[in-house]
Amino acid sequence: MTSTHYLRPIALTDSPQSEEGDALRLAGGLVYASRFALIAREGGKVIARSRYSLPELRAALPDLPDTVRDQFDNLQRVHAPLQLGARTIRLDQPAVMGILNLTPDSFSDGGQFMDDPEVANAHAAKMLEAGAALIDVGGESTRPGAAEVWEGDELKRVIPAIERLAAAGAAISTDTRRPAVMEAALAAGAHLINDVSALRHDPRSLEFAVRAGVPVVLMHAPGEGDNLHADGDYSDVVLDVFDWLAARRDAALAAGIPREKILLDPGLGFGKSVAENLLLLNALPLFHALGQPLLVGSSRKRMIGALSNEAAAHQRLGGSVALAVKAMDAGMQVLRVHDVPETVQAVRVWRGLKDAALTDFSQLAP
Repeated sequence: MTSTHYLRPIALTDSPQSEEGDALRLAGGLVYASRFALIAREGGKVIARSRYSLPELRAALPDLPDTVRDQFDNLQRVHAPLQLGARTIRLDQPAVMGILNLTPDSFSDGGQFMDDPEVANAHAAKMLEAGAALIDVGGESTRPGAAEVWEGDELKRVIPAIERLAAAGAAISTDTRRPAVMEAALAAGAHLINDVSALRHDPRSLEFAVRAGVPVVLMHAPGEGDNLHADGDYSDVVLDVFDWLAARRDAALAAGIPREKILLDPGLGFGKSVAENLLLLNALPLFHALGQPLLVGSSRKRMIGALSNEAAAHQRLGGSVALAVKAMDAGMQVLRVHDVPETVQAVRVWRGLKDAALTDFSQLAP
């Protein structure tokens, strides 16, 4: 049986000089790794785990499998900015994606933005003013147990909002798994497709994404069909999600989507327990080995309530910001959030700390 290998950064450092240069810059960002675990598994079971410093890993690479060398190259792959209309989204630092839910049963906002365009407009404007790099517009709830939305209703919900955002010059993502909605959203001014089914829900989606030529976000969800939360049975949630995303990346590449237009999302909260979500969050640096920009959506998720006396969704700001910082520390490029002003402030403080670490020359060897 052939082993599958995974190269996981396990020790992060504030700056390369704190390790006298022996630290790897992850994904061209502001996060550096100094130690790595090489994991091997067969038949879904981990059979070996070795640890390396960066010099040790470089010395061992010639004798390691090609897949490990590929992952080492992917860990340090620099990602070009996303060009979304007139907006350029840099991927060498965290970008905040603001959420605009236009559904009656959203777990986080209770549908307050669906029936009143003025309220939705004001909320979107507030997110942009606060520093959101782009707005993610969705018209279907994907919470567990949510009813499927008729395509016509989804279009009625999202297209007017996208048109208004486009007129304001915003960068816009369309959060949908239906190719007809993707097409209409792009025609109305959206620039990016964010599909929670990773272009699996409709067999026409992948073909449309190729033709459209826009960036796409492929998110992990274990379920097929309407229930994306089903079938969450993992032998190792971190490595299983990694393999699944690698397969969807490869399917997108084989279909003709350029590598620079593929973003990946581990799908926190989709078919995963609280413990599994926490394992994924702790392992986020591993996912740079896939070689794609990474998006994380942990904002107001149920795991925060489970860890804080069942706090309601609108009372999960502290936990949401804590998880956003966790994602930034792991080098994630895009943070999908409800609470934009607070998250942008956290990003700016985090960036200040990183800049200070990079200019702290007292850590250099004499």
